[in-house]
Amino acid sequence: MRLGDTPLAVIMRTPGHDEDLLRGFALTEGIVLDPGEVAAIRPVPGDPEHNRWEIVLADGVTVDPEQFRRNLYTSSSCGVCGKASIDALKVAAPPPPPGPIVDAATLLALPGRMRSAQSTFELTGGQHAAAIFDAAGALLALREDVGRHNAVDKVIGRLAGLRWPIGEVVLLVSGRVSFEIVQKAAVAGIPMVGGVSAASSLAAELAGELGLTVVGFLRTASFNVYAGRERVAG
Repeated sequence: MRLGDTPLAVIMRTPGHDEDLLRGFALTEGIVLDPGEVAAIRPVPGDPEHNRWEIVLADGVTVDPEQFRRNLYTSSSCGVCGKASIDALKVAAPPPPPGPIVDAATLLALPGRMRSAQSTFELTGGQHAAAIFDAAGALLALREDVGRHNAVDKVIGRLAGLRWPIGEVVLLVSGRVSFEIVQKAAVAGIPMVGGVSAASSLAAELAGELGLTVVGFLRTASFNVYAGRERVAG
């Protein structure tokens, strides 16, 4: 991944929806603050396999690449791994919007709706998914990847590309809710995150600090609320 002519990161990912991945990565890592700051995302010329991509900033937008440049691989499985400390990982996030108030019954229905749309998982059994729903439980976007953080970046990048009001949605992941998933949601402006599995203690702590809602263990009849109970109705 390049920002203009400057190498920025190496991302190990499942090929496909690469524009969404880079747009989401740029937003959730705080490289850009708004999708409109990106003029283009395109393959680097001379790479027929499209494994090298560049982000072109809009006119008048300036970013210091060295502020964000990573001298490590961005792992598809764990974005936190290899970083010096949690303090170094935290990115300044804007205060979350009041966000949607979502009925408990609606939350319980989301994992089934996500699972029915996981076409790659159906074929391979080896892909994480991230989905975005509106407050009524309608599926707005879903992306899959071998890495759960990549899936989150892809689905956020997809929604950002559509210019959907991101402060009124719920992000759902097919596994556990990690610290970095909460961080990515916060930086993107998503106030509510759910997971089919547990939320880590660091994720719950960060959500509480930033004012996000996190729910986990979303199953057919119950779930846990780790932070932000005010956005859950019923």
